[in-house]
Amino acid sequence: MNLPELYSAAREIFNEALKSVDAAEAVRRAVQIEDGHLKILETTFSPRDLSAGLYSIAIGKAAHPMASALSEILEERLKACVIAAPPPIADFALRNADWKTTNFIPQIRNPRSAFCNVFHGGHPLPNRESLEAARAAFDLLRRADRMRALIIFLISGGGSAMMEWPRDESITLEELRETNRVLVSCGASIAEVNSVRRAISAVKGGKLARHAVHCNQVSLIVSDTGAGEEDCVASGPTFKPPMNAPDPASVITRYSLESKLPVSILRAIKLPVEKEASGSNNALRREHYVLLENSTALESAAEAARIRGFTVEIARDIVGQQIDEGCSLLLSRLYDLRRRTDKGRGVCLISGGEFACPVRGSGIGGRNAESVLRWAIELYERADKKSHIVALSAGTDGIDGNSPAAGAIADEKSAERARLLNMDARRFLDESDAYTFFQQLNDAIITGPTGTNVRDLRIMLAS
Repeated sequence: MNLPELYSAAREIFNEALKSVDAAEAVRRAVQIEDGHLKILETTFSPRDLSAGLYSIAIGKAAHPMASALSEILEERLKACVIAAPPPIADFALRNADWKTTNFIPQIRNPRSAFCNVFHGGHPLPNRESLEAARAAFDLLRRADRMRALIIFLISGGGSAMMEWPRDESITLEELRETNRVLVSCGASIAEVNSVRRAISAVKGGKLARHAVHCNQVSLIVSDTGAGEEDCVASGPTFKPPMNAPDPASVITRYSLESKLPVSILRAIKLPVEKEASGSNNALRREHYVLLENSTALESAAEAARIRGFTVEIARDIVGQQIDEGCSLLLSRLYDLRRRTDKGRGVCLISGGEFACPVRGSGIGGRNAESVLRWAIELYERADKKSHIVALSAGTDGIDGNSPAAGAIADEKSAERARLLNMDARRFLDESDAYTFFQQLNDAIITGPTGTNVRDLRIMLAS
């Protein structure tokens, strides 16, 4: 394949993977009404179980499409819901003139407004509506608890910021925002970040679900964490903290955050762990189901690549490394795969997860665009004239760091093209300005918010 063909194949593979993680379709597959019974995957509720009604809380980047699908299925059975979701697509379009509507954007029918409160929570930093969403959720859960109703939680990545309430109410919104700003840019893993978030939150680490101890509860999850780590999605509002969770005080020390965090936050971290509220009933059901996860996208991408004639390998062990290490490992693995594959047959290396990517400069970008920029530099320095390589990395949520892009795509000639435009690739790397670099080359991948979130997808093709 020549470079244009590889570019086209990489984008097509990414597009098909993205379609496979449609959050609304996942809810429609999971939830059914049959003869008055509610079936949620392996769990069935009888008409008697539903006599007190159903309530729902949807949190995160997939909240709106998930809630919309659930509303369509349950109709009048759904008594009330609270949605903490990103701002409308129109708001994104107004802020980003270079974005154009694509088929990635889910067609969402708004749930009935008479019974559903929608809040546009902030991300990656909470905003005023994040707090209002939490307050509304607490009220809904207390109402449901009095009725002994069934509660369906719809949880997806991004919910950590979109619904929040401080454990210590003396903590201000600005202090919460500053804390999240520090945490997401310090280089800590998502597990480490979540441990600190849980320590200061009245929502995270199962605290949200505690407001309805007399209710059956089902959590449907679109996971942006690793396999088996669904208790970390949105910092686990319906999960007890994992037994092996990092100690929040140790995270503060490890990343030298004592002088960067507000005093009120440091004080809240030292508060004793709260005990679960009394009155819970062991006979009540607490079900958690993962509807979509990173492996869903990986397998779909792999199948799309095989259909196009590539020899495919999924690098399942290259997931959350530091970005420099992860990028180097993937490129070495790609070269190795090509050596092991018959000549004349293209190869495809696929990887997922989220590399740890400390912010060094004040530019615009994120871990996906930075990954591609690192590959562009190395591919240029070790270019093989006998073959071509194209590398793509993008977030399935359509957002990469502080940029309007999902990620970027590059080849062994990208850095050379940049030099002809008087652009020094390494300077853009040092300034954390990878989005600007690829925007100038017209190689930024811009989908707009996709209404789903199953971590990043990296696709590397070699001819």
